[in-house]
Amino acid sequence: MAAPELLQKLLTSPGPPGHEGLPARVWREAAEGFADEVTTDKLGTTVARVNGAGDHPLMAVVGHIDEIALLVSHVSDKGFLHVVQSGGWDAQVLVGQRIRFLGRGGDVVGVVGKKPIHLMKTADRDQASKMTDLWVDIGAANKAEAEARLAVGDPGVIDSKTIDFPNSRIVSRSIDDRIGAFVVLEALRRYAEKPGAARVVAAATTQEEIAWHGGGALICTNCVNPQMAIVIDVTFATDHPNIEKKEIGDHRIDGGPVLSRGAIISPVVFSLLRDVADREHIPYSVHAAGRDTSTNADAIHIAREGVATGLVSIPNRYMHSPNELVSLEDVDRTAALLAEACRAVNDKTDFRAR
Repeated sequence: MAAPELLQKLLTSPGPPGHEGLPARVWREAAEGFADEVTTDKLGTTVARVNGAGDHPLMAVVGHIDEIALLVSHVSDKGFLHVVQSGGWDAQVLVGQRIRFLGRGGDVVGVVGKKPIHLMKTADRDQASKMTDLWVDIGAANKAEAEARLAVGDPGVIDSKTIDFPNSRIVSRSIDDRIGAFVVLEALRRYAEKPGAARVVAAATTQEEIAWHGGGALICTNCVNPQMAIVIDVTFATDHPNIEKKEIGDHRIDGGPVLSRGAIISPVVFSLLRDVADREHIPYSVHAAGRDTSTNADAIHIAREGVATGLVSIPNRYMHSPNELVSLEDVDRTAALLAEACRAVNDKTDFRAR
């Protein structure tokens, strides 16, 4: 199984936090092909709506469309760039990578530099690199030449290709969470083909990677005001070496979606998702979330008067690296689960856990 063309376009479009316009445009154009209404708010979040067969209830399926990135923080006299994080980085990942910056005159590619190992002192060789140890070389001869191409605050992403792997797997730098944005749109498309009673909106939200304040998801939820929301994100696959399953759980590539269960997760929504998965014979695993989830669910469940919120995640290897890996079978199963969960909601659904 190869990745669908829409997913390929989404994964290859740079979308740093606050600069999600390129992938959002791809998502919006695809949504306009079947949705009853498509809108974009001031923070860049795009919402597609399918009215369904009834007037209510209103539910939302949400995936964020931004990706981790870097920002130019300083240009040296010799034309080298220094950068800061926009999202959660391990500086080791950046060593030797190419970075594609979104400059005002077009894309600018640079390479991450670090002192060669031959020139390091013995004690330094075993030390982890820090962001302050690294710089980006864009081939400029001096500061003026560099500043003619890039300015402080210009964002950049790792310049890497999306690759189809054997066994229906895909590798990309932006799986987190462009894959979630794809899944919610695909689920909405499937729902539109056979709508149920619920009105459903799919949202590709912005600024999740830096959004301790709730970002685009909080603004979107306040505007849309759904009674129920299902957030789609990625979670850590635990089927590779050096992972402790007793801490994170047993979540495998090709094992199906991961349903979160815990403090902020609505028992009503969890039960609905679990029952639909069992009925449709969709394999899944369960993740225990004792506190927050570090996803948009944290902001959504306390929006307005409160939203019954669920969290469904796709197992992802090598998160926040140039080579995140997921199974397209898991992607398809997650879209199927969401579409059927939407059809299971009707006027008699009680979102209060009582």
